[in-house]
Amino acid sequence: MNLGIVAAFAYGILAIAGGIIGYIQAKSRVSLLSGSISGLLLILAAYFQLQGQTWGAISAVLVTVVLVVVFAFRLVKTRKFMPAGLMTILGLLALAVMVNQIVALR
Repeated sequence: MNLGIVAAFAYGILAIAGGIIGYIQAKSRVSLLSGSISGLLLILAAYFQLQGQTWGAISAVLVTVVLVVVFAFRLVKTRKFMPAGLMTILGLLALAVMVNQIVALR
């Protein structure tokens, strides 16, 4: 298992956990739905990477890019580090690991 798979899986778990926390704290169904969907997509992408499907890595990168952009916009809008700033930073780290693994495979 390479680090790109671990990064996709870990960021997926964080997205799901963040959605659940957003729902519990603010009763935000949007947080629950978006966190669950994006987290499950990342976990599925990690699973398909484990199965040897190269498109799984590309899917993980695309979902992570979308999440980083959404959280970066939210950070600029709210100017609150939690959760948008943390998820932006962790997303950028996960993205760097994922892209590094894709480049290393070529």
